[in-house]
Amino acid sequence: MSHHTTARTRPRTAAGVLLVSALAATTAACGSPEQPLAAPEAHQAANGIALKGPIGDGRKADPDKPLEVTAEAFDGRITDVTAVDATGRHLAGELSADGRRWHSTTPLAGNARYTVRVSTVDEKGAPGRKVLNLSTGKPTARHVLGVTLGPKSGTYGVGQPVTAELNRPVRSPAQRAVVERALRVESTPAVAGSWHWVDDKELHFRPKEYWPAHATVRVRSNLEGIKVGDRVWGGRTEPLELTIGDKVVALTDAGSHRMTVYKNGKAIKTLPVTTGKPGFDTRNGVKVVLAKERFVRMRGTSIGIAEGSAESYDLPVHFATRVTWSGEYVHAAPWSVGSQGVDNVSHGCTGMSTENAEWFFGNVREGDVVEVVNSAGDMMEPFGNGFGDWNLDWEKWRAGSALTGGAEGPTAADRARLAPQSL
Repeated sequence: MSHHTTARTRPRTAAGVLLVSALAATTAACGSPEQPLAAPEAHQAANGIALKGPIGDGRKADPDKPLEVTAEAFDGRITDVTAVDATGRHLAGELSADGRRWHSTTPLAGNARYTVRVSTVDEKGAPGRKVLNLSTGKPTARHVLGVTLGPKSGTYGVGQPVTAELNRPVRSPAQRAVVERALRVESTPAVAGSWHWVDDKELHFRPKEYWPAHATVRVRSNLEGIKVGDRVWGGRTEPLELTIGDKVVALTDAGSHRMTVYKNGKAIKTLPVTTGKPGFDTRNGVKVVLAKERFVRMRGTSIGIAEGSAESYDLPVHFATRVTWSGEYVHAAPWSVGSQGVDNVSHGCTGMSTENAEWFFGNVREGDVVEVVNSAGDMMEPFGNGFGDWNLDWEKWRAGSALTGGAEGPTAADRARLAPQSL
């Protein structure tokens, strides 16, 4: 497309004008003490292209409006614009086909300072660059969207998902995309991963496969000061860092009544066990260790067994490793040693001798994987009863993302955000 000034109705000028504004923000001006954009004189770019800033009154840009960069009287075109705030957050944008206008496509942060770098070429193809600064005003927030990241910082097993709990529901796909873009997960070594919306107030992040052993995972939110919806702005969130331990996977075969514990791919112990009997069958599928409790009092009433019935029980249990919130454990069951390795006689838990339960208790941590196969029970639920996240295949998991689940698919920028980066 030609960009010769002879084809324009405006007069040709020796000086170019680069206008930075907030769309529909007629009173907003963008400037700084170091680089006053309101200065009427021309500013010479490194390549000799003349650029001039807009006239303004010193007030800050409205964060409720998109940012716009236009070449009003510049005999050339814009080739690239990058806008980054003081915390390192990039503002995504779109350049018009003729190179005359760039506008932001993601919300500005409120009460923030941006550096805008504009690259240009003149009619002869000579490159130029201009650096501009702007500050945004304080947002008129009525509600703050808070995010609590989990679990708390510490060391976990390879199956531990990252969680993000919101203090208010987010239902709009567009608003969910704003939230998800701001939630960053970085790992060393780098692995592909994705967020999944469990419901309107909770997201989980997991890699395609289990975390690599001994990985470092850093999680943060860039949502502070970002507009999410009508008078809803993101709040501050404490970051977290996870250290991933050895890859520990406990595979329980309910058909052969054996549990084999693998560490970094090598079988280190095989234990005789008993799992759920008919009517109380242990759930199949992948579960994640939620907690370890040296002593638990287990009652049949907690799983709906009437007190005094033939199935009723009230037992002191030691070395209990919890894998569901509804009460499924791997634990010491000295009363069933004769059936361990032979038959399934429990009410859904995986029972073993006290000695073996103590060993298991001492060799697993939160986030380690416990998988059950060949049980007559149902599959472990993906959500709501612990971390069954791994029971969704990768395509279904990615379909739960606001960035990859839509019909149009992710943008290049979104694809980059979904892959944790090397630190």
